[in-house]
Amino acid sequence: MQRYRRLFAMPGVRSTVLLMVLARIPSAGAGMVLTLHVAVTMGRGYAAAGTVGAAGTIGIALGAPLMGRIVDKYGLRPMLVLTTVGEAVFWFPSPLMNYTLLLICSFVGGIVVLPAMAVGRQAMTALVPEEDRRTVLSLDAIGVELTFMIAPALAVLVSTQFSTVTALIAMGGATTASGILLYIVNPAVRAEHELAEQPPPRRTWLRPRFIAVLIAGVGVVFVLAGHEVALVAMLRGNDQLDWTGIVIIAMCVASAMGGLLYGAISRSVGLVTLLLLLSILSVPAGVFGSAWWIMAITLAPANFACAPAITAVGEQVSKLAPAAARGEAMGLQASAFTLGGALGSPLIGFVVDRAPAAWGFGVAGIGGLVLAALAFGLSRFESARRRNRPPAPLAPRPGDALAEPAPSG
Repeated sequence: MQRYRRLFAMPGVRSTVLLMVLARIPSAGAGMVLTLHVAVTMGRGYAAAGTVGAAGTIGIALGAPLMGRIVDKYGLRPMLVLTTVGEAVFWFPSPLMNYTLLLICSFVGGIVVLPAMAVGRQAMTALVPEEDRRTVLSLDAIGVELTFMIAPALAVLVSTQFSTVTALIAMGGATTASGILLYIVNPAVRAEHELAEQPPPRRTWLRPRFIAVLIAGVGVVFVLAGHEVALVAMLRGNDQLDWTGIVIIAMCVASAMGGLLYGAISRSVGLVTLLLLLSILSVPAGVFGSAWWIMAITLAPANFACAPAITAVGEQVSKLAPAAARGEAMGLQASAFTLGGALGSPLIGFVVDRAPAAWGFGVAGIGGLVLAALAFGLSRFESARRRNRPPAPLAPRPGDALAEPAPSG
């Protein structure tokens, strides 16, 4: 644990971790609140609720790189003003919206959603030297797991004990408070030695290797989204749906333990290797899972690789993108994660509607393997192209002409 002791001794690390856990709670519970409001209070069913969620997901995927670009060019606070106002304009009137208006506003609101996850990764990266990034991003991933243990349960509690209207208004207050808190604290998103850099042309860093990292990020969340859908389907089929929350908490704990270990080891593990582990270890849950406690045990090895895989994506993104473009790069990472969930949930849902729920885990694992192979192939392609590229001609140095021998005669 020496790495963590050194990390916590650095100025600002502890307070930033706590700040980001608090700031991320509203975004982690937003999907649950909208789902319950549309499906239960509005009586439109879960398919309609999923459509509203999908509209918001598309908006987030489009908006995250744009918000990151604003941070790169103008700083954190202008982006926070835009997104905090956008969140308030969406959440506070949402109880009065009919379904069609809510669907449209979910998409528009997604574009200007406060990117708390990406801001947290930027802030944590800026606090430490490069050799400590894996550890600090592992710590950040553990904080995310903690957030997702708290937020959905809190959203369900408020929605069921009071009403979804109360939960929607509470979401408006919580997201606004998060934006104001971040604006006041204004955490640095670049280290001091990076402040003078200007955003470089996108083509200088958005290259095949970076795209391979994004594909791997899609794969990680694809598998995790598949886990959630298949888990619910399997527990429902076994008449054990009431135990879903306990199993999800066990999954989050396993992931946090994996993240803690990954941040403490001296060497990184390859991103594709971690995605392969996550994908392959998903299969036993479908083969052996029956009782809820068996599901928790069989899913633990796969979830042990979850936080390390998410950390590895962030670590590679921070290495491959220059500091002056890190906001947009982290936004693209957020879009990749969003796309993974948008692909994984409906596809695995389609599978478990037409086949035994156990197949959901198998298909999630296969999808992860396919995306791992694609990411590996794209990365190898760029490496081979670099090796085969002819060396650039050396520019003449001053004095070379004077060193040439004088022509004889």
